[in-house]
Amino acid sequence: MNKIEIQNVTVNYTEKNKSFTALEDVSFSVGTGEFVSVIGTSGCGKSTLLSILEGINAPSKGTITIDGKQVTGTGTDRGVVFQHYSLFPWMTARNNVAFGVKQIKKGISKTDRLNIADEFLEKVGLENFKNKYPSQLSGGMQQRVAIARVLAMDTDILLMDEPFGAIDAKNRTILQELLLNLWEGGGIQEKKTVVFVTHDIDEAILLSDRIIMMSGSPGQVYKEIRVDFDRPRNRAKLVQTREYGAFRNELLSLFYSDIVNKIGGSEVVL
Repeated sequence: MNKIEIQNVTVNYTEKNKSFTALEDVSFSVGTGEFVSVIGTSGCGKSTLLSILEGINAPSKGTITIDGKQVTGTGTDRGVVFQHYSLFPWMTARNNVAFGVKQIKKGISKTDRLNIADEFLEKVGLENFKNKYPSQLSGGMQQRVAIARVLAMDTDILLMDEPFGAIDAKNRTILQELLLNLWEGGGIQEKKTVVFVTHDIDEAILLSDRIIMMSGSPGQVYKEIRVDFDRPRNRAKLVQTREYGAFRNELLSLFYSDIVNKIGGSEVVL
C-alpha cells in the first residue's frame, strides 16, 4: 500500500523577475513503511521536493497525496530532520525533544513529555547529556537530539534533508547505523515511512529499500532503483561483497551518465 503519491509535480519559481523550473513532471510513490532515498547532484530539486512533501511550499502543477488525501499544508503526520540540527539554543536537549512532543501530542502532561524525551534520548545514547544546551554538544550529538525529537514525536512519516551532510565521517557512520537500527524496530512500534534526501550513493545503498535518482535543471526522475540487499544490513560485510561493488558501480554509472548528458557529452573521469 502506498503512503505517499507524487503525481506529475512541477514547481516554478520567479526570482528577480526571472522564472525558472525547479521540478518538472515528477512522479513516484512511497509505500507504507518504505525507506526511499532521493539522490542527485546539487540543484536537482531534492530539497524543493522535500519542502513540497512537508507542505511548506505547493506545487505549481500536479498533486501530492498522503493516505489518499491531498497535501495542502504542514501536518502532524510528518516529522522533519534538517541538515543543520534546528535545535532551540535556549533549551536543553531534553526540553528540545519534549517541545517536539508537545506540538504533536496536544494535552499531554509535562511529566509525560519529559519522560518520552528521556526515553528517546536514551535510544540515541544521550541520556547523560539531557541537561546540556546545544552549544555544549558536538555536531553529531546535536543531530542525535534532532533525530530523537522527530522519533519521539511519533509521526507516520519522516522527511530527512541530508541530515548527516555536515557531519564528519565517523559520526556520520554512527548516525546512519543508529537511524537504521531505530527504523528497523529498535525501539519504535512500527516502521516509519521515510523519504531521505542525500547526494551520497553509499549512504543511499545502506539505508534504502529504493532509490529515486534525480537529474537536474529542471529536476526530474531519472531512474528508480530497488535495493534488494537483505536486512538488517551489516555495513562492514556488505561493502566487501561482489554484489555490492557491482551495484554501486551501476549506480555510479547512471549518476555520471546523467551528468555527461547534461554537459553535452564531455568525458567524466572517476
